Amino acid sequence: MRERVTWRVAVKRRLDEPRRRAAVAPHYDPEAFGRVSEGIARYFGTARYLVIQTALVIVWISINAIWATGRWDPYPFILLNLAFSTQAAYAAPLILLAQNRQAERDRREYEQDRRMSAEMRAETDFLARELAAARLALGRIEATLAQSRPEEARAEG
Repeated sequence: MRERVTWRVAVKRRLDEPRRRAAVAPHYDPEAFGRVSEGIARYFGTARYLVIQTALVIVWISINAIWATGRWDPYPFILLNLAFSTQAAYAAPLILLAQNRQAERDRREYEQDRRMSAEMRAETDFLARELAAARLALGRIEATLAQSRPEEARAEG
């Protein structure tokens, strides 16, 4: 008996395809990230946020313009501008993400409303046809009764 020799070949990797890099990326839940970004975007649109930010700016400018020994950001307030720029750089994409999620929810709600409207229209059309058929049947019954009554009146007379 001859034994057959087999060679194991890796079937996962093909030689005619380039190698793929191992994906070393952080894993995150897009829904959770979206919910957090919506919360942040919602907070950016509140009066509380505007009051807190205004108070911080007033304190920042007051300390740096009036208090001579504690200045860390003198007059053109470059550090304050950098903070605002960083905040805007993060706020804009978060707000856009929240808007996109809201637009998607609105689209799904619109589609559901459209389906419900089509179902209600079909139901209304069906009921209108049924009502018309009932009216026709009632008209035939009335006509039959009207024809039979004169014959009854002649028979009695």
